Amino acid sequence: MKDNITISISSIHGTKHFSFGKRSRHTFKLMSYLIFIGILFTAGVIYYLINDAEFSKLKLRELEDKSSYLNKEVTSLTTLKTNLEQELSEREEKMQLVTDRLDDLEKTLGMDSDSKAGLESRLDTAAITSSIRVAMLTQIPSGPPVKNARISSGYGKRVHPITGKITFHRGQDFAVNTGTPIYAPADGTVEVIRPGNKGSGNFLRLQHSYGFSSSYSHLSKFAVKRGDFVSKGDLIGYSGSSGLSSGPHLHYEIRFVGRSLNPKPFLAWNVDNFDSIFNSTRGVGWESLVGKIELRVSQQLQLSSQKVAQSTATFK
Repeated sequence: MKDNITISISSIHGTKHFSFGKRSRHTFKLMSYLIFIGILFTAGVIYYLINDAEFSKLKLRELEDKSSYLNKEVTSLTTLKTNLEQELSEREEKMQLVTDRLDDLEKTLGMDSDSKAGLESRLDTAAITSSIRVAMLTQIPSGPPVKNARISSGYGKRVHPITGKITFHRGQDFAVNTGTPIYAPADGTVEVIRPGNKGSGNFLRLQHSYGFSSSYSHLSKFAVKRGDFVSKGDLIGYSGSSGLSSGPHLHYEIRFVGRSLNPKPFLAWNVDNFDSIFNSTRGVGWESLVGKIELRVSQQLQLSSQKVAQSTATFK
């Protein structure tokens, strides 16, 4: 029994003896190893789980930080989207306002609105058309030279109030008092200043663009001198009754390359009835004139656009 191990346990109830043989000892050792290995394994698992939990916590914090950053980005992008939508809405309103005004301008200019044409093209056409009209109305006599005056004698054949003979009246008379201001009906140059007591009396003639001229007779005094440049609306003299005259009035003439024209259509000529002059006044190559002015205006507008583009590029 050398290979046996005996364990004695004593108590008040007596002593008990437990014998373990060789097989039992191997079983006990094996169980001890297994328990030890189990403890090590359990400890390893616990350590792994603890590290994994810490790693998970770290990842969770990173995800929370990233989530917070993304939330801020989303909020920023949402604000940007709202601002862009508002800006787009404002630009659409402005674009609609520009379109509406362009429609009104095209109606005023008597242009056919082409909805298929681009807005830029329509604006260019309207700008050219408007510039042509402004140029012509500024450089060719338009409107009356005196304000709120009654026409006392028109253009054409009449009985001369002094000689009593039938003559061709080459201008239009305005019944105005002596000293009534006279204004230039267009840009021009003072070509003639001629004081006198006979015929036309104190006489003044302005030379305008494109072969047009205007003259003023029976003045009381002049407000300009020969060679002066005047703009439309400038004061040039005062009415009177000098020369061969039956009373205070202004004799007003318009000529084209020396040939007299009826002033009446020019007195009523403005933006609203711009095309009327082409049919009422013959003997002027209006189509050719408009073409020349249109070419000049187009070149000026292109030059202006180029200057704006160059200025913009310089500041960038």
